[in-house]
Amino acid sequence: MSTLETPPLALYVHLPWCVRKCPYCDFNSHVHRSEELPEAEYVAALLADLECELPTIAGRVVETVFFGGGTPSLFGERSIAAFLDGVRSRVAFAPEVEITLEANPGTIEHGRFAGYRDAGVNRISLGAQSFGDRQLQLLGRIHAAADTGRAIGELGDARLRNFNLDLMYALPEQGVDGALIDIEAALAFAPPHLSHYQLTLEPGTVYYTRPPVLPDEDLTEAIQETCHARLAAAGYDRYEVSAWARPGAQCRHNLNYWRYGDYLGIGAGAHGKLTDVRAGTIVRTEKPKQPRSYLAAVAASGVVGTRTSVPVATRPFEFMLNALRLLDGFTTAEFEARTGAPLASQHPALETALARGLLAQAGVRWAPTALGMRFLNDLQGLFLPPDLAP
Repeated sequence: MSTLETPPLALYVHLPWCVRKCPYCDFNSHVHRSEELPEAEYVAALLADLECELPTIAGRVVETVFFGGGTPSLFGERSIAAFLDGVRSRVAFAPEVEITLEANPGTIEHGRFAGYRDAGVNRISLGAQSFGDRQLQLLGRIHAAADTGRAIGELGDARLRNFNLDLMYALPEQGVDGALIDIEAALAFAPPHLSHYQLTLEPGTVYYTRPPVLPDEDLTEAIQETCHARLAAAGYDRYEVSAWARPGAQCRHNLNYWRYGDYLGIGAGAHGKLTDVRAGTIVRTEKPKQPRSYLAAVAASGVVGTRTSVPVATRPFEFMLNALRLLDGFTTAEFEARTGAPLASQHPALETALARGLLAQAGVRWAPTALGMRFLNDLQGLFLPPDLAP
């Protein structure tokens, strides 16, 4: 057995409300139907939740913070500032902490980004999804393409230069030319980071029950290859399955996930993963999903939510599910420090992956090949423990 080491720590904060549920969305988001969000009540609950979790992260430093949703930009600047001030009084932040807030272009009021910046937010992830109004309507988005342009202008006015644009492809009625138009529109704004991911039909969504007509497999592959070639030509590096960045602009928070790092999750439905080296355990946490249930649970007790220990036998598979999404893969030392298991325990799967051309080895580094990225599910499945195999 290798020695389990303490990985970097991130903080994930879930703000669950949105204006309207998109038909493809399977996130824990809830339409807010009253006039005002319970911002003050929710921020107080988040801080109380954090307070109860402090013993689980004692002495550790938070490297990144990520506000996800829902639509976090429905929360005003003062609420975000009050929360971050409360966190700083309880937990140490790294000197160069990355603090990201997701924003919907349709919910940005004039001057709000400057308020987020003053609160400590230094990175914005903007849900553009498409620059075609017809596509946005089909996706059920509340914004138009012009709103994205205005939001990016607001980012510039606020001197928030580190931002991501979320862009989807293989949309209803979309061909290669339409997808490339979206890429060109995004590139015109010179985002430091761009997330480019395929629309998928997830269980529990409207689109899963009533699916739209989507591009077939061949057309989807053509869209992906054409768009990827254009992004590479524009100077973006693909460092993860669906993530592209200018040099130095990779999302540190998401990289921590892919490297099997730790993250404390607070807020309705938030998930977490925490390593306890002394106990030799890795624990996954989950908070109550419904906002009102979460608020009631925090008010009624101490630590809320469920805690589940990750069995030693499944840690390698969890690690591979994440690390194999990265184009530069992982090293032997990283695998052993994060799982507490010797990489030799995965020898049969590694040999099979090498033989099939899905994985490449260069010294102590293992990385998916282009073929491995194309058939990532197959590559990851090789590491599934026998007792979990279908």
